[in-house]
Amino acid sequence: MDLDLGNYERYLLTSLTREHNITTGKIYQSVIERERRGDYLGKTVQVVPHITNAIQDWIERVAKIPVDESGREPDVCVIELGGTVGDIESGPFIHAVSQLQRRVGKDNFAHIFVSYIPIVGEQKTKPTQRAVGDSRSAGLDPDLIACRCEQPLEDSTIQKIANMCQVEKQKVIAVHNVSTTYHVPLLLSKQKIVETLSGLLHLPSIVRPAELIERGSDMWKNWTNLTKGQDRAQDTVTIALVGKYTSLPDAYTSVTKALEHSAMFCRKKLELVWVDSSHLEDETKSNSPAEFHKAWHAVCTANAILVPGGFGVRGTAGMMKAINWARTNKIPYLGICLGMQLAVIEYASNVAKVEDAGSEELHPDAKSHVIIYMPEVDKTKMGGTMRLGKHPCIFQKDTEWSKLRALYGDAPQIEERHRHRYEVNPTMIEQLESAGLKFVGKDTKEERMEIIELRDHPWFVGVQAHPEFLSRVLTPSKFFLGFFAAAAGCLQEVTEAVNNGVAGLRIVD
Repeated sequence: MDLDLGNYERYLLTSLTREHNITTGKIYQSVIERERRGDYLGKTVQVVPHITNAIQDWIERVAKIPVDESGREPDVCVIELGGTVGDIESGPFIHAVSQLQRRVGKDNFAHIFVSYIPIVGEQKTKPTQRAVGDSRSAGLDPDLIACRCEQPLEDSTIQKIANMCQVEKQKVIAVHNVSTTYHVPLLLSKQKIVETLSGLLHLPSIVRPAELIERGSDMWKNWTNLTKGQDRAQDTVTIALVGKYTSLPDAYTSVTKALEHSAMFCRKKLELVWVDSSHLEDETKSNSPAEFHKAWHAVCTANAILVPGGFGVRGTAGMMKAINWARTNKIPYLGICLGMQLAVIEYASNVAKVEDAGSEELHPDAKSHVIIYMPEVDKTKMGGTMRLGKHPCIFQKDTEWSKLRALYGDAPQIEERHRHRYEVNPTMIEQLESAGLKFVGKDTKEERMEIIELRDHPWFVGVQAHPEFLSRVLTPSKFFLGFFAAAAGCLQEVTEAVNNGVAGLRIVD
């Protein structure tokens, strides 16, 4: 899914569906299927009107899907039309949204145009003027112009954009760089964007239940308190993220956001140290000693270690070395998907003494495959063969000691999103548990191992799912929250706060 779609989920406390992600491929596939069924009665299928109509139909259908716990049909649908005006790829979408604007009427449609204001000695407005003109020529007339800039917009810049783009001055929204993206809603609120949109869309005419209004008010209060509290935080917690895609941080966006949510809850500052797992391996020690010692210094001095998901054998030996360090030195550890599987292999090799323990994916020639392909997986195909979506996880008997489980109170089960094609070998569970590795969470049939935890450790947890996908700014993933709190030395305090329904720890002046 698009990275921005994840941001909408995190910021708005919603859970979107795969239908909310509209792609060219999905639209063309749906139109081709309709044509094959004969829905167009033999007419020649064209971009206009068939593709553009399909886009509009998709938007109007998806806009009515409930996205929060209230189960209500949404009052407002936000459409992000990505790309740049003039792109070949976005052409049909721009035309479709332009048609939608005329169809639903001006009172039911507000267009916010986002533009960049470069600084070349001074703030330049010409690119914005030209871009707005191109947008109008494509059929989309902006109601608001949101201007991104490194620095706060000067009043003269705002006035010039308003004059040259034919909009009122109050409809030029300045979005300059702030300390964190969580301050952006506060920045927009100061410019009364909610009041402006309410007027454009006549939102006061929509009857809303009192409980929803109260919920929104509480949400905004908690957001403001968390954001401002983060500015006052003094203590820093260092997390070493040991992965194989560290040269492309976007690959771990959901993970880093979940850590940020946890840091805000705990009123601490997050220092995330990126460690290329291959730099922890013996080969790097020989070929690049400086990189080797730098990586190990980061791991050894971190307050906690996290190994995220991934595929392929590269760098996994280094990950297992980091896992061994965390386990034997009582350093808080969180393993996600691959990070859990490697933790199981490391434990099987060094504690349970399983001979030549390995994974079918990573070590096909190993004698003992602790991690195996899921039975239903087609080993010859890579695409469309993963276990995806939300699946329940049942907490097992005699696991009341679990630090993770304590964060869920009395909940007998939880649900998390999955994305994997390998799992722990169920035939080896008894041997591993006898050696001390506890599987505190399993699937409904108790065949798939979902969560591992060590009892005599400050925090050593592995999860087969990807809890980062469900982490929200005001409701951090409990996997990440417990992990971060253990690293910060406030796990007990956080556990009590979560079970008491508190949205974050207090800062004591």
